[in-house]
Amino acid sequence: MKTSAFSLTRRHLTGTAAALTAVVLGTFGLAAPARASDATTFVKTFGGELVAIINSNASLDEKKQKVLPLLQQNVDIPEIAKFCLGRYWRTATPAQQKHYVELFDHVLVNAVTDRIGDYRGVTFAVTTSSPSPEGGELVSAKIDRPGQPEADMQLLIANHGGPKVVDMVGEGASLRLTQRQDYASYLSRHGGDVDTLNSALERQLANHH
Repeated sequence: MKTSAFSLTRRHLTGTAAALTAVVLGTFGLAAPARASDATTFVKTFGGELVAIINSNASLDEKKQKVLPLLQQNVDIPEIAKFCLGRYWRTATPAQQKHYVELFDHVLVNAVTDRIGDYRGVTFAVTTSSPSPEGGELVSAKIDRPGQPEADMQLLIANHGGPKVVDMVGEGASLRLTQRQDYASYLSRHGGDVDTLNSALERQLANHH
């Protein structure tokens, strides 16, 4: 494979990871809509915790260790992983699905935590909240990073046993739609074999620094 299986998402995260670390429908659907008040409160709370870590004087390694459980608790990584695999999820074996979700979790977390050291003095403000046509609640926020233009982003929040992030939209692009297209293109060139994608993700993780 000429490029990383997660390359499009990593480029997209140049914008959205900044927003995620500041604050943080398709085939698989949403378990239940998140109410506007719940979704807004969730983003403010999650964001406050992340900003406190990012702006602290802790070492980069300490920040990563603290951010990791926040991401896993507040971002529905398995749901995002399933969506990104698209129709190939249904053709994958249970063992392939399980391994893929585990790999996706590590790759996504790496893509986000790798950028934590890029930001200090971050602030954010929730601006609006509106129902998403696909279900869930879209919460908009403005991100202020010293020395950089103000950034706008949206978080799609669904109620999966409590509010959780199921998509991030920044620079006009959806994180999970971008990655779904990337994976579909890769798998179509490799006979739809999810093992080939898993192997590519394994190589990416092995080469991660």
